[in-house]
Amino acid sequence: MGDIIVYDIETKETFQEVGTRDPRRLHISLLGAYSYNDNRYYSYTEDELPQFFRRLENCDLLIGFNNKGFDDQVISTYFPEISKVQSFDILEQFHASAGFRIKLDNIAHATLGTGKSGDGLKAISLFREGKIEELRAYCLDDVKITKEIYDFGKSAGYIKYSNIQGEREVDVNFHVKIERNETPMNLSLF
Repeated sequence: MGDIIVYDIETKETFQEVGTRDPRRLHISLLGAYSYNDNRYYSYTEDELPQFFRRLENCDLLIGFNNKGFDDQVISTYFPEISKVQSFDILEQFHASAGFRIKLDNIAHATLGTGKSGDGLKAISLFREGKIEELRAYCLDDVKITKEIYDFGKSAGYIKYSNIQGEREVDVNFHVKIERNETPMNLSLF
């Protein structure tokens, strides 16, 4: 069986700076990942991304939060083959159950009792200040929160969220049928 990987990316710039809301125009400063097979967290700077892409060759499922709408799209400019990896988006599943979108932090506080250590603007500042180890810690914290929400939802069948109306639960189905993709990835560039 292939690996299941939870991941998150941070970018070097904002949408405003690139003049569009197209994620494919953004550049990755750092990618954080968790491998269920290895039970270990990894991180990759932009020049180390080929190591992550090779890891995807044996990945059966890629999990994230808003990864289909954002992270997967940013990565596709570096690695178009990402579309061959089965993807699971926690935000997409939440939206399907609750009927609206919400921030990861709202789910983390209610479900896990902990929150994010900042936002994407903080990550951009850390990158620009050359604080790569702090950026790494921030990104891997997001990966850990995403993983723990996925694990909780898969086990409990629901996750919690908070908004102006208070704390609520929403039923989720985080059990994913792995569909084997027999089309090989082109890793010859790496």
